[in-house]
Amino acid sequence: MTEITEVVAAVLLRGDAAASEFLLAQRPPGKVYAGYWEFPGGKVDPGETLHQALVRELQEELGITVNDVWPWVCCEFTYPHATVRLRFYRIHAWQGAIAAIEHSAFAWLKAGAAACVEPILPANGPILQALALPPVYALSNAEENGVEAELLRIERALAGGLRLLQLRDKTLAPARRAEFARAVMALARRYERYERYERYERYEEGCAPRVCVLINDDQELARSVGARGLHLSSQQLWQLDCRPDFARVAASCHSAADLARAAQLGLDFVVLGPLLPTLSHPGAAGLGWAEFSRLVERSPLPVYALGGLQPEMLETACRAGAHGVALMRGWR
Repeated sequence: MTEITEVVAAVLLRGDAAASEFLLAQRPPGKVYAGYWEFPGGKVDPGETLHQALVRELQEELGITVNDVWPWVCCEFTYPHATVRLRFYRIHAWQGAIAAIEHSAFAWLKAGAAACVEPILPANGPILQALALPPVYALSNAEENGVEAELLRIERALAGGLRLLQLRDKTLAPARRAEFARAVMALARRYERYERYERYERYEEGCAPRVCVLINDDQELARSVGARGLHLSSQQLWQLDCRPDFARVAASCHSAADLARAAQLGLDFVVLGPLLPTLSHPGAAGLGWAEFSRLVERSPLPVYALGGLQPEMLETACRAGAHGVALMRGWR
């Protein structure tokens, strides 16, 4: 069995969700991958907790002190010299001025924009893509609100900054759902900054859209209306042999097996739930925060918490390891 080196990495963030920036540091001469850019951090020493290792590394490398950290994604990567398990943590506040003590330099990059430094350590590439995801994933609810009212709600939300939307509403008549989808796409295009978006291999060109619409479970409909994204049900997640050919592909997950399958297919993100009791699942207790944290602890994909949540629960979700919250009724 390959020995795995445990590593902690810090994603230092500044600014608000609409214009956030993250920090990368350059590895100094004499180290493996000298000159490459990375998220600061390092190996976990024997007897250390992950939190202790992160605090120590940031003091040694950048001269700052952190206390409040949010667990995020965890991925394994094999370099020629070692296999590492990278546990990323998001950090929004620290004490002290950042200094390149054990790095050649550091730089602030805008989340979702083309990287302005290179080369970047290979293991960190997917993390840049994940950072482009907004904190709120909205799910449409035209079945309950009516199509016209839902279009007005979506238009208001897009004007207010909503950038990630799933068109759900699977019980609408096919023709009505297609009409609704075309209307949603017309609204979304008003807020597009770029004309195209491709997978991470072309991410550095800066082609990320301001708005991404994902169609739930219907590839044919998604292609016909020009949607860049597809959201898979947990059932469809197990029926596919490979990742569908869309810029963004997500899935609904309810178990550790679902999360592992989504990662195996190379999806971009997932939702996990239901977390709390919901109107959609009356009588179901939900996972609860403790079980949610346990399930996402080693997920290499960003996970949105779903089920019975409100926008004000965003920080609670992030502290439990979520990337953000997925909402069907709570968004505006």
